Amino acid sequence: MKKLAFSALLAATLLGATDYNYEISPMVGYVFPNSAQDLKNHAAYGAEMQFNNVDTLLKPELSVLFSNADYKPAPGSVDIFRSALNGVYDLKTSNNITPFVKAGLGYETMSNHQYNNHNSVFADAGAGVKVGLSDQIALKLEAIEMLKFNHFNWDNNLLLMAGLDFAFGEKAQPVAPAATPIAAPVVAAVVAAPVVAAVVAPTPAPKPVIAAPKDSDKDGVFDDKDQCPNSPAGFVVDAKGCNIDSDKDGVLDPADKCPNTPAGFKVDMDGCPLSATLHLNFATNSNAVDAEGTAKVAAFASFLKDSPAYKASIVGHTDSTASDAYNQKLSEKRAEAVKSMLTKDGVDAERLSSSGKGESMPIATNNTKEGRAENRRIEVQLTK
Repeated sequence: MKKLAFSALLAATLLGATDYNYEISPMVGYVFPNSAQDLKNHAAYGAEMQFNNVDTLLKPELSVLFSNADYKPAPGSVDIFRSALNGVYDLKTSNNITPFVKAGLGYETMSNHQYNNHNSVFADAGAGVKVGLSDQIALKLEAIEMLKFNHFNWDNNLLLMAGLDFAFGEKAQPVAPAATPIAAPVVAAVVAAPVVAAVVAPTPAPKPVIAAPKDSDKDGVFDDKDQCPNSPAGFVVDAKGCNIDSDKDGVLDPADKCPNTPAGFKVDMDGCPLSATLHLNFATNSNAVDAEGTAKVAAFASFLKDSPAYKASIVGHTDSTASDAYNQKLSEKRAEAVKSMLTKDGVDAERLSSSGKGESMPIATNNTKEGRAENRRIEVQLTK
């Protein structure tokens, strides 16, 4: 299948590790010591953990490495344990390749101190690249130079490593602060009333007779402001006296035979629903419905209970993350979860059916985070 092809994996869009709070990378590599250490080239194993949840240019990284090396002059070997704290700078790119540079300090302990090899502090610096394989997994390659001052000698080790970088702990999206209303200034005005001396009070002029305003079509808007003076009685009108579309389905209330259709439903010429798309904001690899989605499902349940002639077919969809088989099962679980919520809200289970289409019917591109979110959805087909 296309998902198993390596070229397709490399073409997948990487969200960027900084969209996640943490990265952990199991690594393997090879160490090339300088001749002064009297050590042979040897393998190294370890892990690196990067913390992206700090607001700094350099992200802290903790690394630990273990090696077992043989001495050159005579039989014998030494266990070497290295730990380091580095600062990492990720270079942003528009594709799924993320170069990075790093530098820091560490400490090296050696189990066998032959040939002037001793425990020591070291400085390190390096560079590498992360190649995205999926939203949260990347191939990590790096080269690091480690330098230490060991008994009046400068020793350096070149370390080449490769591994897999796993990102987790997705960051919360920032929420725009609500605008602070500006209070209107309170102005106190004092007006002095003039003192008027009157000898003879004038006879008041008669008040003109003003006719009471008329509302000919009884819609609550007086005729002088009514731009639709012949609105049928009983229909809701706007401030201009014209019929409105109360349920926002594109069919005005006088012609709408289903005036309480929930928002987002596709309707026929009579304003009655044909189908609906419920965007319930499923997280990746999840069939849990959040609070906003729960409110939408509750509104749909109210519509079904008020419209007993309708039956609903609930169809789940996913994005292209994971395999076809896995996505098929996940889409079925999402549809079944919504069906279960509707029955708990009082809808007869015999009026509902559920199924899944997996990733086979996307409505947006799967190459962006926003597109994948659109594809993780529920669609509802209604029948009478």
